[in-house]
Amino acid sequence: MSRKTLVNLAGLALFALVPALASATGEAFLVNLMTRFLIYAIAAVSLDLILGYGAMVSFGHAAFFGLGGYVIGIAGYHFAQGDTLFGWSGSQAALVMWPLAVACAALAGLVVGFLSLRTAGVQFIMITLAFGQMLYFILVGLVVYGGDDGLSIDARNTLPGLDLNGPVTFYYVCLALLAAWVLLCRRIVNSPFGMALQSLRQNPRRSTGLGLAPLRYRLTAFVLSAAGAGLAGALWANYALFVSPDMAGWQKSGELMAMVILGGMGSIFGPVLGVAVYLGLEQLATAWTEHWMLILGPVLVLVVLFGKRGVYGWLTGGAHHD
Repeated sequence: MSRKTLVNLAGLALFALVPALASATGEAFLVNLMTRFLIYAIAAVSLDLILGYGAMVSFGHAAFFGLGGYVIGIAGYHFAQGDTLFGWSGSQAALVMWPLAVACAALAGLVVGFLSLRTAGVQFIMITLAFGQMLYFILVGLVVYGGDDGLSIDARNTLPGLDLNGPVTFYYVCLALLAAWVLLCRRIVNSPFGMALQSLRQNPRRSTGLGLAPLRYRLTAFVLSAAGAGLAGALWANYALFVSPDMAGWQKSGELMAMVILGGMGSIFGPVLGVAVYLGLEQLATAWTEHWMLILGPVLVLVVLFGKRGVYGWLTGGAHHD
């Protein structure tokens, strides 16, 4: 069994045992903390799909995270108020709302990607940042949904046969979705589509000369990545029972990018570990000082300078791509 497989299985076993460990130690907050971790991991893996495999540095990716959350929040608001939005009274069913949040994020990704991917390099970064900030200010302007103060959600969505209000149940639902998303992304990057995407990253001119259509492959990856971020946003809305424009801010995009870089770009499993390192450092550093970014910043610089494959690459002995 390879070192990489051992690391992956150890991580999965640790996730599965979190509720039992929390119960045994009497630290109930661990379940909530790790639920937050799982949700961010879905968003980070989604970003890695374009950042690590497509070399698309999106600084507006949090827009899709925020959009997914607001789909849940707005539908919940109208459901609780008993009024309608375009003739629809909203819904609390997860099997309706979560796919809707994913679809809305994917549609937004299609529009943003189609316009942004006609540029490259710094121009692409700035255009994605501009689109992200555009959505941020749109959400701030939605005064009926709380505007800058955000929107509280009365209750979590419902799944047949499961009580999502139970922290442990919701944790395992998030874990199952993360596992499914990681496996799907791994399948994608190892498929002919994924190989073509990586080829365009490594040598765009030669790949184009061989007949690959750059826009088609990159746009498809961008839409898939946006869909994953939308799912994470929908889960976050259910976890926090609150959404705010900050979910779509550029700072959140920066956090997701830092998580991917810390874990290791282009490794699918790496961003999951990167989220653990990022949130772990945040928890430890905030116990010492409110200026915890002063500690995280140098760590990130060191990883970029001396460990370009991230923490996951170091743990797996340099095995980088999945």
